[in-house]
Amino acid sequence: MGPLKGIKILEFAGIGPGPFCGMLLADLGAEVIKISRPGSKGNGSKYDLNDRSKFSITLDLKNGESISELKKLIVQVDAVFEGFRPGVMEKLGLGPDDLLSINEKLVYGRMTGWGQEGLFSDMAGHDLNYLSITGALNAIGRKDERPPVPLNLIADYGGGGMLLAVGMLSALIHSQKTGKGQVVDAAMIDGTSMLMSLFYSFYGSGMWVNERESNLLDGSAHFYDTYVCKDGKYLAVACIEDKFYKEMLNKLEITDERFSKQFSKDIWPELKSILREKFLSKNRDEWAMIFKDSDACITPILDLDEAPKHAHNKSRSTFIERDGVVQPNPSPRFSETPLEIKSSPKKIGEDNVLISEKYNINLES
Repeated sequence: MGPLKGIKILEFAGIGPGPFCGMLLADLGAEVIKISRPGSKGNGSKYDLNDRSKFSITLDLKNGESISELKKLIVQVDAVFEGFRPGVMEKLGLGPDDLLSINEKLVYGRMTGWGQEGLFSDMAGHDLNYLSITGALNAIGRKDERPPVPLNLIADYGGGGMLLAVGMLSALIHSQKTGKGQVVDAAMIDGTSMLMSLFYSFYGSGMWVNERESNLLDGSAHFYDTYVCKDGKYLAVACIEDKFYKEMLNKLEITDERFSKQFSKDIWPELKSILREKFLSKNRDEWAMIFKDSDACITPILDLDEAPKHAHNKSRSTFIERDGVVQPNPSPRFSETPLEIKSSPKKIGEDNVLISEKYNINLES
């Protein structure tokens, strides 16, 4: 089911944030048809989770007859999206002008790192590069150390794939209301900058300084950081609000008067030192049990094996196992149109015959 049931979307095969966007839309109920080139590397795998719930077809985009068949499909769908460098789709005769001329309601999504225009628009790049010039990367990490290499969740997936999905959904609503399609230019650098809005607010108001591990939310505060335990495993401590902070002190049996000055930055290092010693006195899971039913905002830091087994995640079915592969369940949750994983990732070109028959086009099987 899902709220996007009946919406038809074409995804031109790419890497990273593009397939993630397609997975989001497919999870929400859209019929997402992924177009790969014949002979593409790999043959589809049940572990390619970003390709779940999609149909898979192959088309030679450099073949005129294949382009003609593709355009027959274009007039029957609601949206397309691609993640090539600027100009690639235009050279194939599949740019926005080409496709909107045959389907004026079409939503045309474009995913790039630097954007369709701008000084760097023709350059290569990856998540780390987009993070580096938005202020995000310099704000993450420990003082006097190199900025870390975070997982590519920020620019690729949050600032890229998620932004493209939001943009396409917005454009789809506009298209349904007005009958007019449009182009959605989702650039990871723009999305990453948007994700930094709060910190630019802090900085502009004088509540943030340009030095890592020197601010409220960057690991400087003793009440907002990670701590190692006796067994070498870790805890996340995030008790910002007064009542949650007091709950932490109560559970830790700390009565030291210095801790009453929670927001006195000059004593954060010494308070952190005391907490380090405290957390080293027990194993991680012992602390997790102590804080289990409290509002102290202290939780165990789990690895990829542990997370799906955590009691809370299990109670919400946050993870699911399908065809022997543990994976995140679709989200968010809807009261009237529940989400489901419609299928495991398909082999490349597996649905050529099915899509050919459904849309009355000719795809080589």
